Amino acid sequence: MSDFENHSGTRPAAWYEGLTEAPDSPLVDRPLPPAEITYRTLTYEVTGRIARITFNRPEHGNAITSDTPVELAHAVERADLDPRVHVMVVSGRGKGFCGGYDLSLFAENGFDPGEPADSPTGTVLDPVVQARNHNPWGTWDPMVDYAMMSRFNRGFSSLLHANKPTVAKLHGFAVAGGTDIALYADQIICADDTKIGYPPTRVWGIPAAGMWAHRLGDQRAKRLLFTGDCLSGKQAEEWGLAVESTPADELDERTEALLERIARMPINQLVMAKLALNSALLAQGVANSGMISTVFDGISRHTREGYAFQLRAATEGFREAVRERDEPYGDWKRAQFEE
Repeated sequence: MSDFENHSGTRPAAWYEGLTEAPDSPLVDRPLPPAEITYRTLTYEVTGRIARITFNRPEHGNAITSDTPVELAHAVERADLDPRVHVMVVSGRGKGFCGGYDLSLFAENGFDPGEPADSPTGTVLDPVVQARNHNPWGTWDPMVDYAMMSRFNRGFSSLLHANKPTVAKLHGFAVAGGTDIALYADQIICADDTKIGYPPTRVWGIPAAGMWAHRLGDQRAKRLLFTGDCLSGKQAEEWGLAVESTPADELDERTEALLERIARMPINQLVMAKLALNSALLAQGVANSGMISTVFDGISRHTREGYAFQLRAATEGFREAVRERDEPYGDWKRAQFEE
């Protein structure tokens, strides 16, 4: 057969053939990487052209542990390199996407989340070291704090820095540290009744990812972070935070429709489009926003008010401390801006 007869231009719409499908692809006949992996905090599965990363601690609201950023970054990198994958979707099992950091561990247990899979013993990430650095009666080293929190951020930002498109599928709740993850995704799609926001700005927290102004603009970001209020999924779409919001019982169908449309595109077109658009986003100072916000997040946990919240959580339990934080705003356990 001649080169012309084997050329992709002789087949109808050959540009839609995948890297593992086209007979003239450099990856043809090569063995494929594993399509499924189970981590401690999430699962990874490739179906067709879609990589599905799913937080898998539903009994804990998919709350973030020390393993989460490392495992998320590993899964994203695996999808980025897999020639089958055109798009990644991040979601959560159970009642919600992600309820933020597992503060029943961090706040109640002296900032000791337990030993992660990749042991940091003897480093500044050692849980004992971090616990000592968060002692209200001790001396706080902000850069020891930054060493930990910046690495959480680095793992979550893999969604933004991945070459391929990333989609966050939100349902139930995406609050506090859960928004640090979601706002790094290229696209957010959510259920109308999703609760989205960062209540810890009321005390003991600043969004370390620093993505709110980049996603919402100055005034709307300040409207949320000056109050700790939350948006519903429907309002997230109206404000431009989500690309689409849908009734909860239609979320799966609408997400799959979006993923299939993205996945139809050639990988190289998707990568070039994302790199081109990210260049504008990064020029806005995303890296600086994350650095400054991470430092301020540490400071917010070491103020007089921050120590009061931490000690209250340690003595009375985190849920009680959150109730006392949120009840004056009238939104304990419910979304703001209800219609």
